[in-house]
Amino acid sequence: MTEANGPKRADIIPASTAGTLDGLFRERVRRSPAAVAYRSYDRGAKAWQDLTWSRMAERVGRWQASLRAERLGVGDRVAVQLRNGPDWVAFEQAALGLGLVVVPLYVEDRPDNVAYILADAGVRLVLLNDAGDWERLAPHAERLEALKRVILLGGKAPGASAANTEARVRACADWLAEQPDPLSERGGDPDKLATIVYTSGTTGRPKGVMLSHSNILSNAAAALSVLEVNTSDLALSLLPLSHTFERTCGYYATMMAGCTVAYCRSVQQLAEDLNSVHPTIMISVPRMFERIHARIEAQLAKQPWYRRALFRLAVAVGWRCFLRGQREVGWSPRLLLWPLLRRTVAQRMSARLGGRLRLAVSGGAALPPQVARTFIGLGLTVVQGYGMTETSPIVSANTPEHNRPASVGRPLPGIEVRIGEHDELQVRGPNTMLGYWNNHRATSETINADGWLRTGDQTHIDEAGYIYITGRLKDILVMSNGEKVPPADMESAIALDPLFDQALVVGEARPFLGALVVLNPEHWVTLAREHGLDPFDSASLDDRDLHHSLVRRVAKCLHDFPGYAKVRRVHPLLDPWDIESGLLTPTLKVKRAKVLEQFAKEVEAMYA
Repeated sequence: MTEANGPKRADIIPASTAGTLDGLFRERVRRSPAAVAYRSYDRGAKAWQDLTWSRMAERVGRWQASLRAERLGVGDRVAVQLRNGPDWVAFEQAALGLGLVVVPLYVEDRPDNVAYILADAGVRLVLLNDAGDWERLAPHAERLEALKRVILLGGKAPGASAANTEARVRACADWLAEQPDPLSERGGDPDKLATIVYTSGTTGRPKGVMLSHSNILSNAAAALSVLEVNTSDLALSLLPLSHTFERTCGYYATMMAGCTVAYCRSVQQLAEDLNSVHPTIMISVPRMFERIHARIEAQLAKQPWYRRALFRLAVAVGWRCFLRGQREVGWSPRLLLWPLLRRTVAQRMSARLGGRLRLAVSGGAALPPQVARTFIGLGLTVVQGYGMTETSPIVSANTPEHNRPASVGRPLPGIEVRIGEHDELQVRGPNTMLGYWNNHRATSETINADGWLRTGDQTHIDEAGYIYITGRLKDILVMSNGEKVPPADMESAIALDPLFDQALVVGEARPFLGALVVLNPEHWVTLAREHGLDPFDSASLDDRDLHHSLVRRVAKCLHDFPGYAKVRRVHPLLDPWDIESGLLTPTLKVKRAKVLEQFAKEVEAMYA
């Protein structure tokens, strides 16, 4: 991939200089007042707009003046449920500068879950996108006794709606101060609580992870010590800022390094935004890379055989180049083909990703090996890391110079790891959370007296210190024959097939494995017609020949798994599992227990 043009200059703000997260912002404004801080799309002007650090400081000052007028006390909780953009950052920086504790909320989260978080955290003020967000939340308003103010960023003051009856609801246009206050120079304690991040658990209610200023600053600094980020870089912000991975890496670390952040409009517009913004860095979760990979595979399937063969050859030779660069293999005559393959195949992929992308960071879940091999083989530097909200979030990461895609890298500087009982990975360091909000029992079960945090992930650590995640303590299916299989790994492999948008493998205490699969609508239409079925008739999903075909297709996806890890029954579905139905967490993880509960009859039918 082509590197960014222009001079590279490091201007990292040390965590000790920043002190607090709001101190980090003030120091960046002091150092880089005229530099571009953020780039976002103005839908009214239909153009990308730049915002310098000095202009950003003025915006934060306006928010701070308005928050100060609400007479909130130090340590009070305020919440934000906005799409990514400068206002998200401005609101949080204003709140942090007043010593408030910020509770991020996912835009797509269900209203009842949002209400639970607001009530559990005792939130005093919440910032929402518009009146529609409040109308969805209003039926749960009786639980929100602590909530004194609701601010609606977009639109006018509420009219004849559920919000009209609420005196605490204000339109931002009427509430936000016209003149900024000088930024608060409070000199706060770095070890004090900065934010409560509610984990999107796949079972039960989410828990509030308490992170201090120093938790996050130390983690951002450690990440920058192993991944080069310069003032000339432009990072594309794609994940929600309520996701701790994006918040630490795509917000605080980029601020610490002084690079520009551009906010992607949506996942659906990602391809267009890549070619408009031309980022040099992108931070994402495996699902995004999987979607791009599936799109590539679907387009390849329509190409002549020789084009498919050329693409496969480019990936194979590019992968060999990568391995040689990592000093894992020696020279091969095939490497002589790489200059030609790079021009004819790899650079076309580079252009589709904006042409300047030099680093892609994947985290939040395991990146399927086939996906990593394809992107790396085409010349994109993809590094995978590991972490969790409770560790602010990064524990380990690969680097471009020391990259083993099958692993999640080595621990960041200052972070200790060890293997506990049942091969569980345990972590200790300055990034370890303060605990769970109002949940001492869960805290004591997760962090022991010596400060070691139980991750719940099983691991292997090799002699060079690279960490390999081998499974989850609670996410292993034990079949009736005693064989154990990792459902998440199998589900990721199945989802690599463009036909399958989602998958859930079942078989606990069963004689064989089955799978619930959500079919991609476009590919389902093609498949149904190949079988002489009506794609718009739900009865077509019960066709016996179709089921046999799906089982064979799943088997191809799982050819690298042991023989006993074979799916013998498949139940196809067309309605996607989403957040609104309660079957996905806000971080797009499948709620296994909820899916099994909703489709209990279908699962039983597979074993009838």
